[in-house]
Amino acid sequence: MVATKKRAERKPVKAPTAKEVEENLKRANLPKEQSAKYHPYYQGKIEVVPRVPVRSFNDFAIWYTPGVAQPCLDIKADPQLVWSLTNKWNQVAVVTDGTRVLGLGDIGPEAGLPVMEGKALLFKYLGGVDAFPIPLATKDPEKIIETVKLITPSFGGVNLEDIAQPKCFGILDRLRKECDIAVWHDDQQGTATINVAGVINALKVVGKKLPDVQITLIGAGASNIRTAKLLIEAGSQPAHLILVDSKGIVGRHRKDVEAAQTEFAEKWELAQMTNGEGRVGGIPEAMDGVDVVIAASRPGPGVIQKDWVASMADDAILFVIANPVPEIWPWEAAEAGARVIATGRSDFPNQVNNSLGFPGIFRGTLDVRARTITDEMCIAAARELALVAEEKGLDEEHIVPTMEEIDVFAREAAAVGMKAVEQGIARVRKTRNELYENAIALIRRAREQTQLLMQDGFIKPPPP
Repeated sequence: MVATKKRAERKPVKAPTAKEVEENLKRANLPKEQSAKYHPYYQGKIEVVPRVPVRSFNDFAIWYTPGVAQPCLDIKADPQLVWSLTNKWNQVAVVTDGTRVLGLGDIGPEAGLPVMEGKALLFKYLGGVDAFPIPLATKDPEKIIETVKLITPSFGGVNLEDIAQPKCFGILDRLRKECDIAVWHDDQQGTATINVAGVINALKVVGKKLPDVQITLIGAGASNIRTAKLLIEAGSQPAHLILVDSKGIVGRHRKDVEAAQTEFAEKWELAQMTNGEGRVGGIPEAMDGVDVVIAASRPGPGVIQKDWVASMADDAILFVIANPVPEIWPWEAAEAGARVIATGRSDFPNQVNNSLGFPGIFRGTLDVRARTITDEMCIAAARELALVAEEKGLDEEHIVPTMEEIDVFAREAAAVGMKAVEQGIARVRKTRNELYENAIALIRRAREQTQLLMQDGFIKPPPP
């Protein structure tokens, strides 16, 4: 029995004026308008620059033939030297088939390329990681698996991105078992990591405990299914979780889910352990009286109604992380009585976005040359993110750190690297301080390089 009581009295929230709503909408739509101008102006977000000096053309004899033969022979004699004689130690492939891009759906690999380039930019600027966008011209899971395995000699890790479920689960599971480098699916593990970090601190703000609260997850895609699993790993009671898909509340009563368990094994697994009250119905029934709602469904607004938010428990926590538009506008959720509200956008408070996770997590993974990224490493990252935010001071609009805080990613990297060492999946052992100092140096280098390129005009100013 969940101890939380349904709200009896609500503090009055001043409704925004028509002018305030207009200003909020204008501000929310500004990134889209700027993006339409900036993308054709810059024609891509990333490029390759040299790491080594070229003092004269004679240096090519060192970096290329004939000098390059020596590291080739060294690696042939000891394949592990590829980690120290090439950039493999810092290279990640960002792989997609374009079937589940943002909230846009199956738009294809070419249309997904701008997102993958953006991902690579965040990898570099936030984590000091060299990432390469690799959209694939196939939707066949076996071909995706084969392609990723074939390109692993060049990379220290692989970030799977925007691949539709249920195949994304099988692809990730296979590649984690069959590759000797770290492979993860950011829409699963990355989003789940940040969700857990946000929930940990939001509960501190409202004075509730993770094992006691009831949590509804709206949307049963890759991110929320993995979020449910990580929440359980972090201390949630499975029976206190409620999962909602496009057909309603998920549970043992859902014969369609049971019938499709071969294809949707993860959903059926959760159906048997969650929804302890045996609720039926849709989103309104799933939100009634619960403490926390995490919506990762489809872009809004209007996917979640104000009266459904008003039906939640006292001190309600609401994550609406659909992109590019959340399931309900934050000001509407606040008016309906939600106390802590998070979105996936940077232009609202509490950006619960996987960009807070993958740069630091891969930084720590690469720095110990880990063979995989475990759920325990994700939880270590989530707890470190929560701790960073708590040290800076928690309140309703500050439950997670922001991307501006360089220390966030270095501390996250150190926590992840130490967990990999502890679990015995690291190729090299380092102390927490060594991991932190290395991460902070690489991240500062990436940011300072960008500033110098802007300062010297190699990155031109944005259009007026």
